[in-house]
Amino acid sequence: MKARGIVLLTLDYWRRLPIRTKRILTIVAFFVISFIVTLIGVLTPLSLNEAKEINKDLNQTLENIKEMGNFQMITFIFGNNFILCLTMFVPIAGIVFGFYVLYNTGVVIAAMSISLGMPPHMGLLLLFLLPVAWLEFLAYSIAFAESVWLTRRIIQRRGKNELVKACILVSICAVILVVAAIVEVALIASVPRV
Repeated sequence: MKARGIVLLTLDYWRRLPIRTKRILTIVAFFVISFIVTLIGVLTPLSLNEAKEINKDLNQTLENIKEMGNFQMITFIFGNNFILCLTMFVPIAGIVFGFYVLYNTGVVIAAMSISLGMPPHMGLLLLFLLPVAWLEFLAYSIAFAESVWLTRRIIQRRGKNELVKACILVSICAVILVVAAIVEVALIASVPRV
């Protein structure tokens, strides 16, 4: 009975919040959930051989990217991240796809970390020392949150109004991901070639 009262009190509190606050809280919640999903990927057990194979593929991709000029690198990184982000806006399916992508990102981070002889969770924490991780996770969290809001509004038969908001949020995510791509290319360019 006590738990039911807490749930009802929480729902009542949620209903009284301004819509902007609800949207911000939804984005924050998805940021935390996204980090947890990525952490689950990071904590997935990998053998040294699996880690080396994944790391080899990643290094090949990085070498191909480094062969491009800076503008092409920015375009490639932005395009890749923006397509992923756009997919995450899709009601329901976007969240499932996005969590799959974040889980696999965690596995790749684990593989890189293992190949460098460092604990995988440290690799994830080090990644969050860079602004790129924060920017990309913010954009993805906005997409996840809007996926939920869009689903809710479609069920309420108010989808047209929400589509306008979704378009605005897609534009905001595009700007965030362009900035992230520019920072990422600057970081890649600052690493000396071996």
